[in-house]
Amino acid sequence: MITSDAADCPSRKERRQGVPVDHEERRQGVPVDKAHPGRAGDLDSKSRLLQDLLSAVESIIVAFSGGVDSAYLAWAATQALGSSALCVTADSPSYPDHHRQLALDVAGRFGLRHLIIRTHELEQPLYRSNPVNRCYYCKRELYTALSALAHERGIALIVDGSNADDRGDYRPGRQAAREFGVRSPLDDAGLTKSEIRELSHRAGLQTWDEPASACLSSRIPYLSEVTDAKLRMIERAESVVRSLGFRVCRVRHHDDGARLEIGIDELPRAFEPTVHDRLVSELTALGYLQVTIDPRGYRQGSLNEGLKLRPV
Repeated sequence: MITSDAADCPSRKERRQGVPVDHEERRQGVPVDKAHPGRAGDLDSKSRLLQDLLSAVESIIVAFSGGVDSAYLAWAATQALGSSALCVTADSPSYPDHHRQLALDVAGRFGLRHLIIRTHELEQPLYRSNPVNRCYYCKRELYTALSALAHERGIALIVDGSNADDRGDYRPGRQAAREFGVRSPLDDAGLTKSEIRELSHRAGLQTWDEPASACLSSRIPYLSEVTDAKLRMIERAESVVRSLGFRVCRVRHHDDGARLEIGIDELPRAFEPTVHDRLVSELTALGYLQVTIDPRGYRQGSLNEGLKLRPV
């Protein structure tokens, strides 16, 4: 473990930064499912509800990837609980370095109590085989590690950054969250992605307009084995694309071919002859024998297209 966290047992005065709540509720660690999202009519009331929910718990582990949602949740939990909020980043071969640096930057700027741990999902045959519920095995590995950490340090609750927009989507990781009792206070407060971006902007979080992202394994088609070599190749390829000024990009890894999905607003530039030639030449230099740019642009979860998936 790599750690930069403070002492494990902060006083109540150290953590009283959030909205006041009843002392008996705090002592009992009122669960986050106390929320009533339908009663939060506007952004300010949803923000206050989130603070109430977080303040009602004695101590929290935030699953902190560095993305928009988890960064705001980490900030909000720290506002509510001070050093009783431990923000934990799971580092593994599938975790993009770009997000690792974001997590470190946010933690440093905002004084989060931050811990980086290693997870080992790539060592699990069921994860490597890349079934359509691959995310379940990843999250199970994560929550196993976070549950052990919570038990070791006497932390009351584990929370993640799922939001209200995630309801009804195909997210097999939610099954693992339910199995481990992980709560989603952003969802419980009824906060959508756009609202989280707005609140992040108000808070001064540099992640407020960060493009949506996912683990590197999501670039590999289902049933094609996930390997460290593929993940490194994908990460280097996406680094090349970002270095050419593209903010929204995915490199879908198809054996020896790369299919580039570029944000629709940026897509015309990708087809400019000089830019196109550079994309092709630099990705070919990484080992891809064929490089194509998808004319439909970036679509979230495009590898799910054609699959019959039910919301999880």
